[in-house]
Amino acid sequence: MNKEQLNTYSEKISLAHQHLLAAIPFPPEVGIILGTGLGGLLANISISMEVDYRDIPFFPVSTVESHAGTLVFGTLGNKKIVAMKGRFHYYEGYNMKEVTFPVRVMKKLGISHLFISNAAGGLHPDFKVGQSMIINDHIDLFPENPLRGANLEDFGPRFPDMSEPYDELLIQKALDIAKDENIHTAVGVYAGLQGPNLETKAEYKYLGKIGADAVGMSTVPEVIVARHMNLPVFAISAITDLCAPGKIKKITISEVLQAAAMAEPGMTTILRKLIESL
Repeated sequence: MNKEQLNTYSEKISLAHQHLLAAIPFPPEVGIILGTGLGGLLANISISMEVDYRDIPFFPVSTVESHAGTLVFGTLGNKKIVAMKGRFHYYEGYNMKEVTFPVRVMKKLGISHLFISNAAGGLHPDFKVGQSMIINDHIDLFPENPLRGANLEDFGPRFPDMSEPYDELLIQKALDIAKDENIHTAVGVYAGLQGPNLETKAEYKYLGKIGADAVGMSTVPEVIVARHMNLPVFAISAITDLCAPGKIKKITISEVLQAAAMAEPGMTTILRKLIESL
């Protein structure tokens, strides 16, 4: 990326930020990416304003049927939040800078923590459909990195550390909440792949062998960009299908959504109480 292109990308972030700053009722403290399995959290948010992605300069637009396309501003407990109702995926045709553009904008708006949810296939043999998994690490298998090209010096260093991509204190708090609320959750490693096809049996076997407990098509790019900006991250997956040897079967999007709905109440409780504890 040459200097002109860098300036263009930086300017796009600034213009989106300025557009929102002039319209929103308050600067948010917490950013939330409402992926599959966390739509129910909206019922706990006192919504002040909702902005269509199409109305935000340079924002991508959601193309996945299970993802809405609005930015929600409101309060959750005593925290001012901005929540993405629908995220962007590499498989939709966006490049990684487009996929992670909203995270840059949310940081400019003032967020100090980022919370993420997703749907994932369960690779660990003990996982069950409809449970959740708190992510404590990831394996990046995407073909493109969102930090590729000239570094955005105003946001973070050229070579950001990734030894703790997911905040350990938030993970422990979430586990305490799950125990207190009798919510069945696990902790594990998430492998991020480009999709949109699901993996073959051989690929699932490979992913298990390299240390992944769950697999999906999102989250990793957003986490890389968040950590580049020194934003603490908490992420949680709804386990929507089983990918361990002997448990693999064909699955449809409707089945994925049904399984995500099973995990949603527990995930919503964990996220709500975790954000309120900040």
